[in-house]
Parts: sequence; structure tokens; C-alpha cells
Amino acid sequence: MHDIEPYYSWRHLYIASEDDRSPFFEHENSEFEFTNAIYNHLIHPQWDEFGSATLYLKILYADYRRGYVIIELLGEWNDCLYNDIMFLKRDVVDVLVENGIKKFILIGENVLNFHSSEDDYYQEWSEDIEDGWIVAVNFRQHVIREFVDANIDYYMAFGQPFDTFEWRTYSPEQFFDKIDGFMVKRLSE
Repeated sequence: MHDIEPYYSWRHLYIASEDDRSPFFEHENSEFEFTNAIYNHLIHPQWDEFGSATLYLKILYADYRRGYVIIELLGEWNDCLYNDIMFLKRDVVDVLVENGIKKFILIGENVLNFHSSEDDYYQEWSEDIEDGWIVAVNFRQHVIREFVDANIDYYMAFGQPFDTFEWRTYSPEQFFDKIDGFMVKRLSE
């Protein structure tokens, strides 16, 4: 797990710790010191912690003018034991929504499991972004099944065409435009 780094090819365009509207403004990540772990597995020091014991993230890009953010996730999303959605909602999402973000792209290639609990925070998140959306990109199939079983699909879009999206081939703006186009089509049907 310590070899899995957040996507870094957009760092010349955006760095969350340099963004005064980001929940991670002025946060310093070590380049060499491994201090965070998921269970007993150390993780790369560039992942940002937000209160969860098992889930970490990196804001890869935020565009406040267009109102979207791209977030990459790593670990186990565990609402049952650790209430990860509460920490994500209160400590990350709320700050972004207050700054005009209404469209969230969550990249879940490195989310290993999902354990559900209540859907209250998902509902609140959805209500907070009334004209926006939440899209889950490249989550593993067993995680998606857990989302469906927990009725998270009412608040978050996933499935095709988002399951196998080659997002690294795009700039952040192109990636957003593709996802936004899919969502406009999906919501108009």
C-alpha cells in the first residue's frame, strides 16, 4: 500500500495545500516519512487524512468557477465502524460546498471495501448540492454492489460508463466535461 501514490500529473495545475478555499490549505505532507496506516499497512505520505481511520483522500483538482472537484480515495470506506461519511461530509465536503462546489467526482480505484450504515449524510450531501451531483468513477464491482445494497445509488451515480473510465488520459477540465456530459444525458432521460 505504501507504493500507491495519489495521481500527481495535475500538480502543476492544482495543489490543495496552496488553495485557501481547500480543507487542506497549508497542510504539509512529508515526502519521506510514512506516518499513516490503514490497519497495519503503511500508506504513501502524500495521502491526506480527514478523520477516518481507514480512508484517505487527495483533492486532485478543484474549479470554483465551474463548481466541481475531483477527489481520489484510498483505503476502506467504513461507515459502520468509523462513520467515514460523517468525517468526509463535515471536514471536506462542507468546506467545498461553502466555497461553491456542487459537482463531485470521486475516484475509487483504490477503495478496497465499503461497509454501510445509515444514509443520512449521503442524503444531506445530496440536498446541499441541489443542482449538482456526485459521481463515483472506477470503483470496484464488489464496492458498487455494497453501494447498491445500502441504497447509496439514490445519491451517487456509478455504473457504466463510469466503471471503466480512462480518466488519466484527460486534463481535469476534459475529464469534468466528459463526466458532466454523461450526467446531463443521464439526468435528462
